[in-house]
Order: sequence, then structure tokens, then C-alpha cells
Amino acid sequence: MDELDTEIIRLLQTDARQSNRELARRLGVAPSTCLERVRALTRRGVIRGYHADIDHASLNRGVQAMVSVQVRPLNRTVIDTFKDSVARLPEVVSVFVLAGGDDFLLHVALQDLDHLHAFLLDRLSKRREIAGFRTSVIFQRVHNTVLSRLPEPLPPA
Repeated sequence: MDELDTEIIRLLQTDARQSNRELARRLGVAPSTCLERVRALTRRGVIRGYHADIDHASLNRGVQAMVSVQVRPLNRTVIDTFKDSVARLPEVVSVFVLAGGDDFLLHVALQDLDHLHAFLLDRLSKRREIAGFRTSVIFQRVHNTVLSRLPEPLPPA
């Protein structure tokens, strides 16, 4: 990725709805150049898609939590099956597979604390492969919506 690609990524993260013409104008390049660069970034998998950032509370999901989960036995079949099944639950926003003390981190969003409690008791605690879980309620979230490429590490001296 060169400087133009990096700037395209930054501008699209700021506003993915801007037209190719507007993006090209802001970059100081021809619209055809801009379009080809965006298409190349998409083909390479750098740009994976565009989405709307939706307020969870407006979807009646005012309570969010992170649930750390340990599963047993710890093998590929259990991990893949659990990951795929919880990802389909409507309460689950994201599933992270981890290394360390916890095997999974689930980001869930629900109506209220009663629904969170019911989710934990009815959806999670009844699963045989779950050895334990801990829940942390989210009070606030700060999200960096514009990521940039980090510099390459310096070679060893």
C-alpha cells in the first residue's frame, strides 16, 4: 500500500458514502485513477465492505456486555461448533476466539439486564461444553472508526 491507498482508506473510513468523484477530488487524482485504486483495494481484501454504524439502543438493545467463556474439552470440533452456534444467536454482536485463560469473548446486546440474565441462564449455562463464564456489563464504548497502517517494525540491530 502506498500513500494514495492509505489516504483512500482513511477517507472511506471517515465517510464511506462519498461518491468516487468526491473521493477523487479530495485526493487530487482523476476519478478513473481513484476508482481503479478502490477496486484494487477491494480485490486484495483490504476493503472488505461498507456498513452503517447503528445505535444499539435504537434497536431496543440498550444493555451491552462482554461475556468471557471457557469451553471443554478444548479441541477444534468444540471450538468451531460453539463459535458457529453462538454467532447465530440474535443477542450476539461479535464472537472473538481467544488464547489465554478464556477461550471466547462474546459481545452481546439486549433489551435490559433481565434479558441479559435470561440469556446467560437460558442460552449459555445450559450448554454442556461451557466450563465457565464471566460477564462484564458495558457502560460506555469508545470506538476508533479510522484505522491507519502501523509502521513496519525496525530490523534488529
